[in-house]
Amino acid sequence: MFVDQVKIHVKAGKGGDGCCSFRREKYLPKGGPDGGDGGKGGDVVLETTHNLSTLIDLRYQQHYQAENGKPGKGKMMTGRNGQDCVIKVPVGTLVKDRETEELLADLTEDEQRFVLAQGGRGGHGNEFYKSSVTRAPRRFETGFAGEESALLLELKLLADVAIVGFPNAGKSTLISRISNARPKIANYPFTTLVPNLGVVKIEEASFVVADIPGLIEGAHEGKGLGIRFLKHTERSRLLVHLLDFSLENERDPVEDYHIIQSELKNFSQNLFEKPQILCANKLDHPEAQERFESLKSRLEEQGGPVMGISSVTGEGIRELLFQIKERLAKLKKQEMSEEETEPVNPQKSL
Repeated sequence: MFVDQVKIHVKAGKGGDGCCSFRREKYLPKGGPDGGDGGKGGDVVLETTHNLSTLIDLRYQQHYQAENGKPGKGKMMTGRNGQDCVIKVPVGTLVKDRETEELLADLTEDEQRFVLAQGGRGGHGNEFYKSSVTRAPRRFETGFAGEESALLLELKLLADVAIVGFPNAGKSTLISRISNARPKIANYPFTTLVPNLGVVKIEEASFVVADIPGLIEGAHEGKGLGIRFLKHTERSRLLVHLLDFSLENERDPVEDYHIIQSELKNFSQNLFEKPQILCANKLDHPEAQERFESLKSRLEEQGGPVMGISSVTGEGIRELLFQIKERLAKLKKQEMSEEETEPVNPQKSL
């Protein structure tokens, strides 16, 4: 089961209490205070891993608590720190405050850690309060409570390329053809109910492709599978927009193009402005080829160059992969150059 949004409640460990103790050894009548400090409470920590691709484990366990710190002891012994509670999540997880929906963290790298709740500090023992004035303090400190919060975790898949289009446009067939992904494929709309990821290798290059469930008019308002999966396209560098040119599709492919573009724009301007490769799919019949030739000029006027492919026969697939490879290489170089030219704030002189 693909789960990309969960609510959790986390509570860090309480710090251990300080100890009030005095040395009472033979021949040491004035041994003085020797109560140790309490141990620190454990933290609740998120840690990303590439071995997970869904938040399903957190759906069934929503409450997490770290271990409390142990109290201090005599002979100035500090209590043991509480053990951290580490929660494993997929790369691409966003952490938000459940009430305000404020973004707290965006975890985009493997083995990246983020502390959700800080453990409480341990209390001081009476040895801490010893001074030249107070020689035998009986004062000690209880441990401090750990942080506690209600959070919302969202998963946005990390993919270089996102395949978008109407239901039954051939997206699942394409990703199964070019990668190791094996999604469900059938001749009816909404066969794909969750995004599928696949790794594509061509020559020395490789990239990750995501098959996004089909979009329909009104998807940005929640119709069909709606905005639930549109968000997974936001991290991609490049969109591959598939149009169904088969005779079974009674809609106008040019109108389909405008509907999908409108949904992308209404959902996010940033998503709408992402570079796209426009593909006319299902050209494995002569009638579909004729339909493509008659509408090609109209599409190019609206969305630029159009590639003709067939996910079933493999026609045009190799050319499409090389086009994706070249576009991704240019986009990565552009991103690197933008990072290098970003102004760096000078450090304040002391």
